[in-house]
Amino acid sequence: MKKWLQFLVVMTSITATSALLASGGFSDNGARQMPAVANAKWKAECSGCHMLYHPGLLPERSWHKMMAGLDKHFGENASLDQATRDEIAKFLALNSADKQDNRRSNRINQSIPAATTPLRISETRYFTSKHDEIAASTFKRKSIGSAANCAACHQAAEKGDFSESQIKIPR
Repeated sequence: MKKWLQFLVVMTSITATSALLASGGFSDNGARQMPAVANAKWKAECSGCHMLYHPGLLPERSWHKMMAGLDKHFGENASLDQATRDEIAKFLALNSADKQDNRRSNRINQSIPAATTPLRISETRYFTSKHDEIAASTFKRKSIGSAANCAACHQAAEKGDFSESQIKIPR
């Protein structure tokens, strides 16, 4: 009976460890991935020109700076009426990297020096360290366009899922 109990304990431990490792060591509720977020105006206004960037990809100060400069948004005039701008800015701030409790947002936030306010996710140390094996020419492929087009390789990027198992780099 004692050997049976030891066997049961060992098998349970192995099964639990395997399940933990298979899931990446985190629950599906956002410890590794960013939580699902939604705001109708954010979705409508921002996805009209580019993919929806999850607010957890930049700190609050970056989103404030970006929303304050919509008249010169990466070379485009993306101005909004005051009420819409304020609603989206509040949404982005509440869900920013420095307000999130998930591994990816925490690491992104930690990679940004406190004295800097990046407007491009691709210029953060986190991004560059995660993409250091990708040649610059890969980002320039017609099927990708630039490092800003996360969804080209990360199929669930707009949902905040950047799992390595979900990456498919287009030719």
